[in-house]
Amino acid sequence: MNRKKGVAEEHWAEIETLVGHRFADRDRLSRALTHSSAQPSKGEGDYERLEFLGDRVLGLCVAELLFSTFRKAAEGELSVRFNQLVSAETCAAVADEMELHRFIRTGADVKKITAKNMLNVRADVVEALIAAIYLDAGLEAARGFILKYWTARAARADGARRDAKTELQEWTHARYGAPPTYKVADRSGPDHDPRFTVIVEIPGLKPEVGIDRSKRAAEQVAATKILEREGVWAKASDAN
Repeated sequence: MNRKKGVAEEHWAEIETLVGHRFADRDRLSRALTHSSAQPSKGEGDYERLEFLGDRVLGLCVAELLFSTFRKAAEGELSVRFNQLVSAETCAAVADEMELHRFIRTGADVKKITAKNMLNVRADVVEALIAAIYLDAGLEAARGFILKYWTARAARADGARRDAKTELQEWTHARYGAPPTYKVADRSGPDHDPRFTVIVEIPGLKPEVGIDRSKRAAEQVAATKILEREGVWAKASDAN
């Protein structure tokens, strides 16, 4: 974890190679990799504003990718694929693939960027990075980065799964005769970018937790975890 001021000079070339873009303004890249805990005042030089923009750029490019790739897919299937691809878990997986945790700057109060409970930080940095590319070189450059890391993910078989909550509802009713229950355990983050933590419980089973940017999305994450854990669905890592 890098707590030095700015990105170390020897890391610039490595980061730009991973990103696939040479930055004209490296300050944007430095900001995209900076957590608010590394700044004396929140919002000064950190990634939060970039994350807001990057989320929208990612959504547009992923929607375009799916629309052109799955020409016969109905709107429902496209929506399922889209929600999975723009989720915090997928963005964090991209960060892990790039090993971005080695370059993220944080304050001493944020520990273990690679830990499970730091998934949102890694996801946010990826979105901020997309915005930094977009501001530095435009939509085509941002699209190039997104296609590099999302094209293979978009083609995975598990991307067309049906709605996880519906699947879990039917499975739970058939097996246990009782529906799953969902409850919001926590809501954090600013109004424009909230984080919901939802717990799903089924009588006789260990509960699961889902975290995402809306209550429904977090419920979907939690439902998916149970379906995969109980063997109803193959795990995403086993789908290829």
